[in-house]
Amino acid sequence: MFSGIVEETGKIVSIEKNKENIDITVACSFVNNLQVDQSVAHNGVCLTVVKKTEKDYTVTAILETLIKSNLGDLVVGSEVNLERAISLDRLLDGHMVQGHVDQTAICTKVEEADGSWYYTFEYEPGENVTVEKGSVSVDGVSLTVVNSKDTSFQVAIIPFTHEHTVFHNYKNGTRVNLEFDIIGKYITKIVKQQLGK
Repeated sequence: MFSGIVEETGKIVSIEKNKENIDITVACSFVNNLQVDQSVAHNGVCLTVVKKTEKDYTVTAILETLIKSNLGDLVVGSEVNLERAISLDRLLDGHMVQGHVDQTAICTKVEEADGSWYYTFEYEPGENVTVEKGSVSVDGVSLTVVNSKDTSFQVAIIPFTHEHTVFHNYKNGTRVNLEFDIIGKYITKIVKQQLGK
């Protein structure tokens, strides 16, 4: 379980094909605090540490993960949002994020707003929905939905988030990972089941 509060951006050191999977090696400042079998969110995707050195660590993304996320777009040198699993002995910021990406979206607009930024994202319609002022995770960042529509939404980004996450790399056409609010997903499923009866 994660909170959507990114700890830092890591740097992709290597990417190796492993049958239909890829092994991703990442360098970050807290590598010495990690251990094998630990969960770390990478652009919002929960992956297990399978190997580590003093300088970096390796995770494996399987085909299903590559289909549902933007991890297959990463190249050596790419930045990636990182968050370790939450600990119940600290304050819970953000919102409940599972690290299970629902689908990807495309950034269609970036607007500066005198000290902040508005990003617009469009996604394929389906069971997932956003609600005005509800929560959504974009590449692992917990955000508040603005201008919610059937297949698009906006988020407003403060300078700190812009500087300390991969948001500063986004442009028109950038593909991002979305994890919709867990409570909203359950409600949507229940309502659809009830209406289908």
